[in-house]
Amino acid sequence: MKFVKFTKYLGDDMGISSEDLMRALSDFFLRSGFEQQFGFHEMDGKSLEELQRAIREALESGELFSESRLEEMFDQLAGMNEEQYQQLVNALTQKLSDDGYVTIGQPGESGQKRAEVGQGGVGSGEPGQVRFELSDKSLDFLGYKTFKDLLGSLGRSSIGSHDTREMATGVETSGSSKEYEFGDTLNLDVSGTLSNAIQRQGLGDGGPLDLEYSDLMVRQAEYQSSCATVLMLDCSHSMILYGEDRFTPAKQVALALAHLIRTQYPGDSLHVVLFHDSAEELPLSKLARVQVGPFHTNTREGLIVAQRILRRQRKEMRQIIMITDGKPSALTLEDGRIYKNPFGLDPLVISRTLEEVHKCKRQGVMINTFMLAQNYELVQFIQKVAQICRGKAYFTSPYNLGQHLLLDYMNNKSKMVH
Repeated sequence: MKFVKFTKYLGDDMGISSEDLMRALSDFFLRSGFEQQFGFHEMDGKSLEELQRAIREALESGELFSESRLEEMFDQLAGMNEEQYQQLVNALTQKLSDDGYVTIGQPGESGQKRAEVGQGGVGSGEPGQVRFELSDKSLDFLGYKTFKDLLGSLGRSSIGSHDTREMATGVETSGSSKEYEFGDTLNLDVSGTLSNAIQRQGLGDGGPLDLEYSDLMVRQAEYQSSCATVLMLDCSHSMILYGEDRFTPAKQVALALAHLIRTQYPGDSLHVVLFHDSAEELPLSKLARVQVGPFHTNTREGLIVAQRILRRQRKEMRQIIMITDGKPSALTLEDGRIYKNPFGLDPLVISRTLEEVHKCKRQGVMINTFMLAQNYELVQFIQKVAQICRGKAYFTSPYNLGQHLLLDYMNNKSKMVH
């Protein structure tokens, strides 16, 4: 069913809603450094000047207008002088701030001191020095948009929790009845219980039935397990080289997965680990801002950090999802130095990395790998990882990574519990 959204036209912002702005600017917010291939990841907020430049590009491209209004809006834009155009951009920037999608201010400035965009506010400073940061509301919006874009065409209407082969006595009844055993949830099957009592003592003179312990029947529900997931993102510099941006789709998948877990699997947990020359846990709140980093791939260090996180999680299912485009090429030595060898499969790097894979297997942690490249060394290594952990390996591209990963998560195999 098609829905039409009506918004009040305002002269200072052309009736553009902040949600429409967020949709048009989503690629800008999640940019991974593909345009500056010789830069490293930057955790500070982008400048206000960059945001306003992106808004101008969205206005000029027509992304913010419906087809029915496109010609009319372009005529209005063409009739504006530069001062009026800048006032429109300022009004749209302020709308994003007022609606809680971005916070704007000088670096290190407290929330109370953040000024308004425009005359006498942030606009009174140098736009290149003023920074903005995405709020949690923005991350949730971007996660929902990505999730909807990735799976909307597949007809996934509703998603439950992770189903397994086991049956249990829960509240939702989707299984058959069984005799009550001590410790079962008393989700009583009334008709089955009464039937047992009648068969045992008969109807008699119509007096009350005397129930016994053996008469009790309870309904079974599908056993639903909770899952702890660590998403390992390769952010080595190769993720934006070779004419292709592989890191932005990886970030989008992480945001979509976070939205999926928050809305459909509230008992699950998701943590993100970045690995490059070394590895570190990344708060989800900073995911949209991170860009690619150093040149090498320290897969072993990423696995160590992931295991440390999973040991803190008391979940029945524990898994690592790894997104990478390169073979392991770096190793953190005992003295803290980074050993690097980008040429071929280095025996020392591979053997130490596979040691951590074996540790994951002993702890019952499955590793599923999504490969964004198909060079011989990477395929050979990933095949060995899958063989050890009995995990799965997927050959994907930036264009189908999200669908593969999210569908794999939702269709989690029951063998992960056993």
